[in-house]
Amino acid sequence: MASIRKLPDGRWQAQYRPFPGGKQITRTTKRKTDAQRWLDEQTTALVSGNYVDPNAGRVTFGEYFERWAARQLWAPGTERAMSLAARSVTFWDVPMRSLLRSHVEAWVKHMQTVDRGPGQPPGLAPGTIRTRFNNVRATLRGAVKDRVIAADPGEGVRLPRARRADAAMQLPTAAQVRTLLDSADRDFRTFVALAAFAGLRLGEAAALKVGDFDLDERRLVVHRQVQRERGGGVEIRAPKYGSERTIYLADGLVTVVRGHIARLPGRGTDRWLFHGENGNPPHQNTVGYWWRKARTAAGCPTTKLHDLRHFYASGLIAAGCDVVTVQRSLGHSSATVTLNTYAHLWPTAEDRTRAAAAAMLGEVYTPTDEQLTNDGAA
Repeated sequence: MASIRKLPDGRWQAQYRPFPGGKQITRTTKRKTDAQRWLDEQTTALVSGNYVDPNAGRVTFGEYFERWAARQLWAPGTERAMSLAARSVTFWDVPMRSLLRSHVEAWVKHMQTVDRGPGQPPGLAPGTIRTRFNNVRATLRGAVKDRVIAADPGEGVRLPRARRADAAMQLPTAAQVRTLLDSADRDFRTFVALAAFAGLRLGEAAALKVGDFDLDERRLVVHRQVQRERGGGVEIRAPKYGSERTIYLADGLVTVVRGHIARLPGRGTDRWLFHGENGNPPHQNTVGYWWRKARTAAGCPTTKLHDLRHFYASGLIAAGCDVVTVQRSLGHSSATVTLNTYAHLWPTAEDRTRAAAAAMLGEVYTPTDEQLTNDGAA
């Protein structure tokens, strides 16, 4: 299976087959010790399960990504995000076997400093950099499993620090939400209300049908979302993993939805709650246009539609809802996701201690104060 032989010109050639019947792989060196060392390395890799075909790594990162991506089961949005990340790398044409950690570090630095055009600050946001980095690392980990490279060169690469959730999150005030509702067009007002008082994501709200509501029981079932396709079309698909859920609606929101449904044309439960083009529900570009009109009229130019989802979450937490309740209401895949996003909104141990002490003070002093007042009056 493996051997070393001396060539007529005095050099030494090591050769082996990685598996019976496989293609023979050779290396020629000037010294026998070098040939033996290389052969020992390959043999050890085969025995330990860390073997990488030396010829496989000749493909470039770009070539490998195209082959790897073609066999992945991705939703259209994921496919676009993965392609965008992969094509942004600065090592697209580098052979996989030559790919080093320094290549990945240089790409991360490039993303942090790239010129974004006139009037824009340089560099991508830390969250964007992290997302692209993780998508490319998925490709590199695939190459490790395919035995194209021995190790992931992205392992341990440092990324720009993102702002803390409590500093980065923009929570609209109740007054701002009221102004946004008043400033939105009549039919879009219901969309804004569903984001602020039911915590729906843009795609989830856009994909609602009349039959998704049980207004007598004050419930809404979320089981689809809208995704924009290339060319301006829409795709209706299941929501994000873990996001299918039942939302329990406030009476005021039920009233808003009833009025909206009463204005819809036609009859039946299969009608879209909101309308885009060609009889389809609206996609993100259409909703974005409606939202920009509303926030400009409201004087809230930096407020994002997704901030209304944060507003809803903050209200649940302020009302004393536990982590699991908030997780299920928002459709998070796990309680960890909820805590990573909103942990700063829950009362701390210090807050609970003060509240408990205040309750005890109230129990002790209030009756005494009443007794003293009565005694003085007598």
